Amino acid sequence: MTPSRLIDSPRFVRWGIAVDTAAEWRWLALLVVALWPTWWWMAQRQFDGSDDPLGILALAALGVLVWHQRKRLRAAPRLGLQALALCGAVLTTVLHTLLPDLVVALLGMLSLAAGLLAFLPASVASAPVWGLAVLALPLLASLQFYAGFPLRVLTAEISRWPLAMAHSVERSGSSLVVDGQLILVDASCSGVQMVWLGYFTACAVALAARRSNASFLLRLPLVGVLVLTGNVARNTLLVWAQAAGWPWGAFAHEVVGLTVLGMVCMAIGWIMGQPERGGPAR
Repeated sequence: MTPSRLIDSPRFVRWGIAVDTAAEWRWLALLVVALWPTWWWMAQRQFDGSDDPLGILALAALGVLVWHQRKRLRAAPRLGLQALALCGAVLTTVLHTLLPDLVVALLGMLSLAAGLLAFLPASVASAPVWGLAVLALPLLASLQFYAGFPLRVLTAEISRWPLAMAHSVERSGSSLVVDGQLILVDASCSGVQMVWLGYFTACAVALAARRSNASFLLRLPLVGVLVLTGNVARNTLLVWAQAAGWPWGAFAHEVVGLTVLGMVCMAIGWIMGQPERGGPAR
């Protein structure tokens, strides 16, 4: 076989070793097995009640992506990404007792993303894949702990502006004093889950619509704006109802929250699904 025909062969790999066309699947399976400390910790965190199991959706999205691209996987992986995945897997095993579990799990998920991108075709944007890898982690409890209070303060402060048009409103920490009535902006109003679902929608739709990295990253700031706007709108509506003497029950709170969440995710999906200007989506 001539060199050019060897390179074009699906059995050719850059290591110079001929393998069968299922080699990429075996390599990815070995990578998944090598990341067992990450899977063990994530499974415990997801199912012991300490965190919401939304990360399963991100893992499922990555699985759907690989399955959809299964006939277009590279026979010759990108060596830089493959080396990065191998190094990350080794470090995940070595450091799983030396660093915080979430840091080690992050390293493991980034290694998985690098391993997938080593075989995925160039038409698949890498940024949403990295994003889904991070979102697969059990992050919500940590985000609520570290970012929940600042988000509640920000939500309360912005909600104060429209409420002040009809009421006497002051902010006290993460609470609002409306016409002398103290109304708490509690943890469920921080918008952490909306943040996660908003960015998950952005990554998933960007991959489905074959957005380029540049197009995805250019639209990404709008995701944060939409999430913040939706969370402020939800909080303002609920505070307004309570201040007006029409306190809604838990069921109504859930309905309002889910309705706003659906509208935000639909808007994010529409933005990410719009064709790129100046050329077709790839």
